[in-house]
Parts: sequence; C-alpha cells; structure tokens
Amino acid sequence: MNLLSLGVAFLGGLVSFLSPCVLPLIPGFLAYLAGTSLSEAQSKKREIFLNSLFFVLGFSAVFSLLGVLLNSILEGAAFEILVWLSRVGGIIIIFFGIYLMGFIKIPFLEKEYKLTVKTKFKSRYLSSFVFGSAFAVGWTPCVGAVLGGILALAATQPGVAFSLLFSYSLGLGIPFLIVGLFAAPAAELIKRYSKWVKYVNFVFGLLLIWLGFLVFTQSLSRIANFELLNRLLLK
Repeated sequence: MNLLSLGVAFLGGLVSFLSPCVLPLIPGFLAYLAGTSLSEAQSKKREIFLNSLFFVLGFSAVFSLLGVLLNSILEGAAFEILVWLSRVGGIIIIFFGIYLMGFIKIPFLEKEYKLTVKTKFKSRYLSSFVFGSAFAVGWTPCVGAVLGGILALAATQPGVAFSLLFSYSLGLGIPFLIVGLFAAPAAELIKRYSKWVKYVNFVFGLLLIWLGFLVFTQSLSRIANFELLNRLLLK
C-alpha cells in the first residue's frame, strides 16, 4: 500500500473542504439540511450532526464507487498502458498543482456555485444522503483542481484507487462532521480565518507538483517504500 499517495489523498480532502467558495457556506448549509438555523444550532446539535453524517456518507459512497470502477477498468491494463497513464496522469497532477498555486487561471474552475436545497423527501436523513451524493457528482468547480489531481493519481494506481478515493472522502468528511457538531462556533471560526485558505492551496499546489513529477517518472513507489533512503543509509 502506497502510504504517501494515501496521505496526499487525505490532505486533498482537507484542502477541498477549505475551498474559499464552499467553506463559508457549509455551517449554514448543514444546519438548513437539519431543518434548523445557525442561531438554533446550539440546541439542535444532534440533528445537525446526524444530517452531516448522512451527507458525508452520500459523497463517500460516490467517491468509493468511483474508486471501485477505476480499479475494475484499469487493474488488468497492460504495462505499456499503465506507463502512459503515469505520464499523462503526472502532467495532469502538475497542471492542477500550478493552478492551485495561482500561476494560471481557468474561469470554469473559478466560477462560484451556491449550495441550494430542494427536496421532496420526507426524511431529512435521506435528503442529506442524496445531497451528499449530488455534491460529489456535481462537484463545485472551484475545488475541481484538487479532486482532478486525486482522480489522476487514482488512474495511475488502479490497484489502490478505492483506497485513494476513500482516503480523500475521509479528509473531506471529517471536517464536515466537526462543523456539524459545532456549527455555530465553526461559522465564527471560518469567518475569522478564511483569508488564510489561499496559503493552504499554495502549499498543497507545491505538493501536487512534486507528486506529479514522481508519478511521471514512475518514482512514487520507490519513494513510498523508502528505497532511496535505504540506499543512502547503506552507502
């Protein structure tokens, strides 16, 4: 198991959560899913948390299914195909890293979308699960760079595609659950520190560029298994 890739996927989920065009909306959105408001969040912690849980389960199910599909489609691919996937995937990951650092602009990825709720389901838990699934399928474009990088990484390592997408879901889901549990205080905290998010994107962009280079040169497995470190120590 490539622990480096899994760690990057988990961090990618955290960075996706911190996206500046989604982060400020999350506390109010989760409260609304639970049928309450931020002003009532303190007395409705259980409802907000449970709806947050079903929301997270919704997008986790979609990402995990995507990982299974990538595994099924690419697991039996010929070695030559996997080599080219590594090269193309590495370039894509580097491209998204450069974008996250702010050196290039892509209007589609910078378009801001609002999270809205329109549902006919009587169960709020079911509604939250469905909206979590929709959140994954119709992903907000402004976090598409991070998700695109993780998907490219998963395509180059089909054997661990499920684990990568599941790790990404964990990185994205855990902050959702924390905000769901502390919606009102989280809203204040987000408002106070949201200006620092761009620096998080810059650092993760650097990480993606480095990862993309490793994928392109097919050095990722050697680094992850500490082969290079062993060679240096044994000299």
